[in-house]
Amino acid sequence: MDSFVMRMLRSPSALMLAALLSAAGAASAQALGDPTQPPAVLATPGGAAVAPDPSEPAALQLQSILVSREAGGRRIAVINGEVVRPGAKIGDAVVVSVGENTVVLRRGKSKETLRLFPATAGKAGH
Repeated sequence: MDSFVMRMLRSPSALMLAALLSAAGAASAQALGDPTQPPAVLATPGGAAVAPDPSEPAALQLQSILVSREAGGRRIAVINGEVVRPGAKIGDAVVVSVGENTVVLRRGKSKETLRLFPATAGKAGH
């Protein structure tokens, strides 16, 4: 058996197979990012995390909308991971209405519309 192994190791095809197997192992051993690290956009060039400015209201992101099929049925939205209904408060805003693709918020005297599918600046193919 030892002589068989030695002959196989000397053949060009066996060397190519060994090279491919070692390359495949190296490719699958790529370093993975730490899933507990904050996103890079929250870090300063020095690597320190940036604290949000408390004087500015947090940016609200509409993540989901659920609308009942029944007339007058419930309408709920998920904004920044929080389930809200019309009249609910989220941050410094109050939910005015929940549509099929939008949520209207009131902050003081101004209104803001969050869109489920925001318009993109440059559309593909144009």
